[in-house]
Amino acid sequence: MAKEQHITSIGGQAVMEGVMMRGPYKTAVAVRKPDGEITKKIDENGTKTRKGFLKLPVVRGCVSFVDSLVIGMKALMFSAEFMDIEGDEDEEESKFDKWLEDKLGDKIKDVVIYFAVFISVIFSVGLFILLPSVLSGLVESIPAFKAFTSTQAFTSTFEGVLRMIIFLGYMALISQMKDIKRVFEYHGAEHKTIACYEAGEELTVENVKKFTRFHPRCGTSFLLFVMIISIIVFAFLPRFDGFVKIAAIFLRLATRLACLPIVAGLSFEVIKLAGRSKNKCVTLLSKPGLWLQKLTTREPDESQIEVAIESMKPCIPENKEEDKW
Repeated sequence: MAKEQHITSIGGQAVMEGVMMRGPYKTAVAVRKPDGEITKKIDENGTKTRKGFLKLPVVRGCVSFVDSLVIGMKALMFSAEFMDIEGDEDEEESKFDKWLEDKLGDKIKDVVIYFAVFISVIFSVGLFILLPSVLSGLVESIPAFKAFTSTQAFTSTFEGVLRMIIFLGYMALISQMKDIKRVFEYHGAEHKTIACYEAGEELTVENVKKFTRFHPRCGTSFLLFVMIISIIVFAFLPRFDGFVKIAAIFLRLATRLACLPIVAGLSFEVIKLAGRSKNKCVTLLSKPGLWLQKLTTREPDESQIEVAIESMKPCIPENKEEDKW
């Protein structure tokens, strides 16, 4: 008789030459250093201690989304400490670098990384929210299209389709970069390790290798749900037709940013349902996310699987009932 699958809430993300896993009580990051050694960082987390309002549907999704960004950034910062960048020792420090070091001291690395995150957030908002709004506004301003573009349903759907096209193009482009391919291989190792654990098999390299790199509760699937649900939510927002065109575009941007927590919360509930249910309709809804993982994951080698296993083990609670999805 086949074992019943243990659907776990443990999840993670790939980092530079490593994997971060997050369980109900602990978060662990395992990184392969340039000398081949695996180093780990294990922290307590507050996932199981949330109560009351923070555990309400939709709200818990917003909290989890923000929490994941913070924990993911800390994991990236940890992995970056071990990256061997060629030429750093021989490169002469600029006056600006020396000034930053004098002013910030040991905090300089944190400041630089958080600044990079800030720039990446601005870039993401501009590329995936502002650009579709601007393009939609341009199409709506063409008189010949007025009969088709005069409703909010058109605006929301057109922006959503543009957002998906931009996102897919962006992922296809970066997936060809050498360093990103390495990250995507670790992403595959993360998924295979979780699948092995959910199947109830011992976490060994040989066992993990047998499992698929595609997982229904992946962050990639979550992002796809965000885009689909955003089309529905944004359909209820005003178009600001009575405003000057530039003002209307920025008002659209502001209202969409304000609604992102709601979209994230609803997407969390949908992916939670998709992860639990074996219903055919729910399985069908999960398919696009799994197809998209063909871009965001790659088959890992044995050394990468070993790292993923090392990050997974500290996150498994003594009582497996406590990490149920």
